[in-house]
Amino acid sequence: MQGTAKTAIMPAATTTVTWDQLHRDARVLAGLLVPRGPFRGIVAVTRGGLVPAAIVARELDCRLVETISIATYAGEAGTRGEPIVLKTPDAAGDGSGFLIVDDLVDSGVTARLVRGLLPRAHFACLYAKPAGLPATGSYVTQVPQDTWILFPWDTAPVFVPPLARR
Repeated sequence: MQGTAKTAIMPAATTTVTWDQLHRDARVLAGLLVPRGPFRGIVAVTRGGLVPAAIVARELDCRLVETISIATYAGEAGTRGEPIVLKTPDAAGDGSGFLIVDDLVDSGVTARLVRGLLPRAHFACLYAKPAGLPATGSYVTQVPQDTWILFPWDTAPVFVPPLARR
């Protein structure tokens, strides 16, 4: 499909993932992946997969971390466009012996694109929505399709006054 058509995402629910939860989930993912290793390297899907990939790399004692940069969302309104590969993971070749790590598989568009470029790699993510499950090899938690996940890098702690002061 050609063009620049974009669709707005209207989530029915929003959930916030804290830094602590993200770290715990990344360690759980690493534990699921230990039997599949050792891996020659990891490919982090940027930007969301960078932090989970760093944690997984540490837990799997894997030093080679490569990135693939793909842009699919435009702006803060959550509009989705055609995926654009901004940087390829040259060190990963066809993906043989590599692990791909992302934070979330939503529609599966990005995951299918990455898997097409690295067909021999194993794809893992922290959170998976039903539409993206077929493109996922390993994941920690399945979330409803209509849930928007706010990751810790998308939020900031702010002071909230006590209810009695409002």
